[in-house]
Amino acid sequence: MTNKLVVAMTTCANQGEAERLARLLVEQRLVACAMIGQQVRSIYPWDGQIEIAEEAPLTVKTMPAKIPALKRAIEKAHPYSVPELLIFADIDCLKPYAEWVRDWVSEPASEAAD
Repeated sequence: MTNKLVVAMTTCANQGEAERLARLLVEQRLVACAMIGQQVRSIYPWDGQIEIAEEAPLTVKTMPAKIPALKRAIEKAHPYSVPELLIFADIDCLKPYAEWVRDWVSEPASEAAD
């Protein structure tokens, strides 16, 4: 077994949206851990204008096999019409942590409710 994980990042409009999305991803066993950061200020072009917005960063940890399902879940559940999802694969970590992540995301979601 490998000690490699996937770390993915997105942003949400506020802490509440980030928490809702984080909980959904953990409950669906797509990720084992979701960290919501403090509000940040983002500056980006949108509809021909430069926008400035407060956002809540959301970082999640999962296994490589979950990337396709994670992408689908973000596209479906994220409130933004163009959600950010940056995926960093092959992140090395301590073996016990990798095993913990693998155990959570490998178990079927139906068993998690029992």
